[in-house]
Amino acid sequence: MSYVGPEFDPPQPERRESPGRFRRGPMVALVALVSGALLGWVAYEAVGSSGGPGSTGGSAGGPGSSTAAERSATSGTSSPASSSSSSGKSPSSASPRDDGKRADTPAASGPLKGKVIVIDPGHNPGNFQHASEINRKVDIGTNWKECDTTGTATNAGYTEARFTLDVAHRLRTLLQQQGATVKLTHDDGSPSWGPCVDERARIGNTAHADAAISIHADGSAPGNRGFHVILPASVHSGAADTRPIAAASHELGASIAGNFVRVTGEAPSNYIGDGTGLVTRKDLGGLNLSTVPKVFIECGNMRDSKDAALLTSGAWRQKAAEGISEGIVSFLRG
Repeated sequence: MSYVGPEFDPPQPERRESPGRFRRGPMVALVALVSGALLGWVAYEAVGSSGGPGSTGGSAGGPGSSTAAERSATSGTSSPASSSSSSGKSPSSASPRDDGKRADTPAASGPLKGKVIVIDPGHNPGNFQHASEINRKVDIGTNWKECDTTGTATNAGYTEARFTLDVAHRLRTLLQQQGATVKLTHDDGSPSWGPCVDERARIGNTAHADAAISIHADGSAPGNRGFHVILPASVHSGAADTRPIAAASHELGASIAGNFVRVTGEAPSNYIGDGTGLVTRKDLGGLNLSTVPKVFIECGNMRDSKDAALLTSGAWRQKAAEGISEGIVSFLRG
């Protein structure tokens, strides 16, 4: 995902309480984020310096801007499973491999037994063939936006849509092993494009998810590095009303950010979020229309060669899934 003229709100402190089952204490997660980030910077530079697909410039429209060329990269066919090891090996610049498509399996017994989690892999590999469908506008409460987009890609052509599905598969497996019931908003070419952003939110709402996450990678300028978690602003406009879930979503996001730093060694974004790894937005339909705790994560910048080396590594994508999983588990276990 990339930023093209959004309305940004500055990161907001975690000071609110929400009623009912969503009330939690966020300070532990925030402390973990701050302390983990200090260690993460060192590990991030060590891992990222291994290099990767070259970056040969790109558009400069401010943080997160993208070009039409980024949007036109075609999605490759998934290949056999790459290593799911979380060893400390440096990511390779070789062609990335997907983990394969795995059928849903019954939830195991575990600490998340009875919990429902919805994973939304950002974009869809089929979106490139459905321009007219994804370009139609849908109501996101605060305004109208495109149904969906194609997403970005690395300079070598590894698409965001392939990346998000791969991490989603890995994350699903990890959460099912903890006993959770896991639903994906799309998988295995079904549907063949989309879903639209309003439908992605509706899937989580209909499932009465205890937590939902949308997985992305950014398409910002070279030199912009790191991850960030996007939190819903408190919105009450049209069909959007995030007031009941804003505080819980912030706590979910802080937990994921802290664990993502710790597990992956990747530092928070150096171009948005003021080094916190947390950004609040009110222009995303997937958040505005959610009635369950939900966040987005931008796992890195596909247009930066060092971040691309991480994002195209199967071993690193496994770590990314583990960091997200541990953040969700920590949030749900309180």
